[in-house]
Amino acid sequence: MDLSFARLERDVAITAMPTELAVLLVGVAARQAASPTARAQARLALVAPVEQLLAPAHGAFHRLAARALTRRQEE
Repeated sequence: MDLSFARLERDVAITAMPTELAVLLVGVAARQAASPTARAQARLALVAPVEQLLAPAHGAFHRLAARALTRRQEE
């Protein structure tokens, strides 16, 4: 159910967040965003271009498995 529409009730009082609470929440959000955990998560979320994923520089999707297969074929 989508509740993102504006309510049709006209007699509802609109309340604002107290300034002190808003400042406190902004400070908390800023400290959380600057935490080591948040920075590590942001690095994990970085996406490499698809071309790099499908054509790695070493030419194999799993380098160790490719080396093992190559060694086995050479024997």
